[in-house]
Amino acid sequence: MANYRRISNLDGFFVIKSIWTTPITPGEINQRCQGTLCDHLGIEFIEIGKDHMVAKMPVDRRTTQPMGILHGGGTAALAETVASAAANYTTAPGTVCVGLELNINHIRSVKSGWVTATTKPLHLGKSTQVWEIKIVNENGQLVSAARLTIAVLNNG
Repeated sequence: MANYRRISNLDGFFVIKSIWTTPITPGEINQRCQGTLCDHLGIEFIEIGKDHMVAKMPVDRRTTQPMGILHGGGTAALAETVASAAANYTTAPGTVCVGLELNINHIRSVKSGWVTATTKPLHLGKSTQVWEIKIVNENGQLVSAARLTIAVLNNG
């Protein structure tokens, strides 16, 4: 666990503090995503923890390739979507976070159901951030592992 995410209490135990700079719910993020690529691919935010965010995406006609398996581009879109959204809720007002580089390894194919992406920060800097994203199938098996580097820009 990185130092920026933990604080020691009097008993010597570590407590994870929230990384979010503003209160947020999955419903609010889903509302913002209406009419975007998220909407088209069926991406839905489902959980926000103290140091992570989770979204899911269906494996259906919108997200598969002609061979009938989950498209790597769809998986990449899910990974970048969840990490980008998370990044934007960790920065100061007046900034915006955008993807700079996405690296993704596809490990297992999926033919149907849902895939779920969980993102956690590896680095939260003032000008860059690095997020890891793990995507699993409905059985909890790793489908893809990704890392997204974010640029933190002034929005003024």
